[in-house]
Amino acid sequence: MARTKEFDPEAALQAALELFWRRGYEATSMADLVEHLGVGRASIYATFGNKHELYMKALRRYQEQLPDLLREVSRPGPALPAVRALVRRYAAEASAEDLRLHGCFLTNTAAELAPHDPAAARQVERNWDQLETVLHSALVRARAQGELPADRDPQALARMLLVLLQGLKVVGKASPDPARVRDAAEQALALLD
Repeated sequence: MARTKEFDPEAALQAALELFWRRGYEATSMADLVEHLGVGRASIYATFGNKHELYMKALRRYQEQLPDLLREVSRPGPALPAVRALVRRYAAEASAEDLRLHGCFLTNTAAELAPHDPAAARQVERNWDQLETVLHSALVRARAQGELPADRDPQALARMLLVLLQGLKVVGKASPDPARVRDAAEQALALLD
């Protein structure tokens, strides 16, 4: 007869996400997960698989939150104000003292795992493709609505903004100077004029 789980798998997954986000994949041991989640090792394996599988599930959970962030950029109406707000939001989060030391879980994964972990690289690419597509669509709309000069390339601008957003998260995590991130974001936004 199957035993009933004595813990909430959703809460445990969220706790794992927070631990991996704060410490990274390599610096988080199974013993750390057992202690942080308050769940036995056998239960972790039975519910989530090994450490890597748990990490990938946590990464997917993190990515589920991103569509909410991008929804504003996809709404009908003026597109450039929404793009500007998104970039400024990334800059604010990257330089906020309570958030900056964690960085972006996805960006952290790109730096730590993607170079040698094909599954992690696919997840990172999938997210970057989604972000680039949303930005590209918004910039195409902005150009069609006369908000963006006709000679601007929406695809190239979307790629530049994608790289900028990821860079903001990296620099924000490492630098205690919030002006560095904010100034970079504002200079990039000036390219949209």
